[in-house]
Amino acid sequence: MATIKVMATGAVEPMFRLLGAEYEKQSGNTVDLNFGTAGATRGRFDGGEATDIVVLPAAQIAELEKGGRFLPGSVVDLGRTVTGVAVKQGATAPDISTPEKFKQALLAARGVSYSDPKGGGSSGNYFAGMLDKLGIADEINKKAVLGQRGYHVAQAVADGRVELGSTFISEMLTVPGVTIIGTLPGDLHFANTYTAAIPTGSKQADAAKALLGVMTDPATHDRWTAAGLEPGF
Repeated sequence: MATIKVMATGAVEPMFRLLGAEYEKQSGNTVDLNFGTAGATRGRFDGGEATDIVVLPAAQIAELEKGGRFLPGSVVDLGRTVTGVAVKQGATAPDISTPEKFKQALLAARGVSYSDPKGGGSSGNYFAGMLDKLGIADEINKKAVLGQRGYHVAQAVADGRVELGSTFISEMLTVPGVTIIGTLPGDLHFANTYTAAIPTGSKQADAAKALLGVMTDPATHDRWTAAGLEPGF
């Protein structure tokens, strides 16, 4: 039986765990899942670490594809997720309906969590830039709890360490005890498409294709949507 190694960003983790387990039962093969930020995953791949499937933001996959890094025809969009805002379950939700109101909510919160930009996560890098754009980076970062990944951001909210957390909705949905109160408003809105590909050096290319076939079966659309991801296939 084959072992299919997957290196992927955290945004698609819920669906790989769900559908990967189903693929294992169907095929008898093993799926070796490895998740990290986009920056960390790209770094491992660029560093020569072998994998059978890599999942990164669409723009990064397109760049790598131009360099001939993937098997022809193996590139497929998986899902698109957006950055949302969460509070602890049962807490009063602030008004975040406009950029200005969201700015005031951030300033009023006792604590705010987002992904550490140094970790290379797409959401964290965007959020840090947004704080600069709003002119409140210094004030927010004095009380910020930076998460290694989106999961840790949501966990900080659920634990009550911060009042507001922001990361990709697909990551927050995996953490009990948080309520998603909306997406980033107006021109602050941020979304990212995640794309999978099979590297040319894969030793389990056929099995990897089969796994991606399960992941992109149109019958799974509702399950992707429920996980906070808009299907891209």
